[in-house]
Amino acid sequence: MVIKTREIANVVVFDIDGEIRRTDTVQETLHGLVESQLDRGRRNILFNLGGVEFIDSFGVGQILASYISVQKVGGKLKLCRISNKLLLIFQITMLHKVLDIQEDCDRALDSFGKP
Repeated sequence: MVIKTREIANVVVFDIDGEIRRTDTVQETLHGLVESQLDRGRRNILFNLGGVEFIDSFGVGQILASYISVQKVGGKLKLCRISNKLLLIFQITMLHKVLDIQEDCDRALDSFGKP
C-alpha cells in the first residue's frame, strides 16, 4: 500500500494505491495517519480509493476506525473512486449505509463545503 497525502482547501486527501491489508511489515497504519492529521487540527478527510485493488478485514477495520475517530472530533470522513469490488464489500458489511461514499473525488471535495 502506498499513500500520498495532499491538502485541498480544508480537506486532507489520502490517495491510496495497492492493497489495504495486514502485513508483517505494516509500519504506519491508515488509521494512524488519520490520527496524526486529527492531532494537527485537520478534521476533513477524504480517502481516494481509486488505486486500491484489494482490501481485507484489517483494511475495512482501518477505514471504520478512521471514521469513528473523525466523528468523535466533529469532522467528516468521505471515500471516493471505489471500485465495484470494494463497494460490494462495503455493501455486504452494511458500511455503505454508514460511510459517505462518493463516485467522484471532485464532488466529494465540494460536499465538504467551504472553509
